[in-house]
Amino acid sequence: MKWVTREHAKVDRIACPWLIKHHVDADAEFLYVPADEVMHVAKEQNATPFDVPSVELGHHGEECSFDAIVKKYDLDKKDPALAELAKIVRGADTPNRSLTPQSEGLLAIAYGFSMNVKDDHDNISKQFHVYDALYSFCKWKITQK
Repeated sequence: MKWVTREHAKVDRIACPWLIKHHVDADAEFLYVPADEVMHVAKEQNATPFDVPSVELGHHGEECSFDAIVKKYDLDKKDPALAELAKIVRGADTPNRSLTPQSEGLLAIAYGFSMNVKDDHDNISKQFHVYDALYSFCKWKITQK
């Protein structure tokens, strides 16, 4: 399945592909295009748009696109660590930076990567390791409760 979003990814547009690849669609293909072309490319390529205004898998209220994907696929019910990870991502991708202690750091890491990669696909390949580590942390955190 193809998924499409805006180019120059930072937090949500890297976190969502990680979530999709690991928990929704292992064969997912991601397209990063200029913001004004997302809906056209979605229609043309039969791709699911995410993290753009007015789509199902976008920001809603105080929640980010990662939250929308977790909810749509009931991932938090299958894996409570994803609910914890969603809080970290939400805090990094919305104005609520104090939501978790990790959110501000994730934002800094995401911006740093975006300045040191050749394109969005290179960014994914490098940052997926960050989300693997955060996911492991979230699984560990749940066992400590």
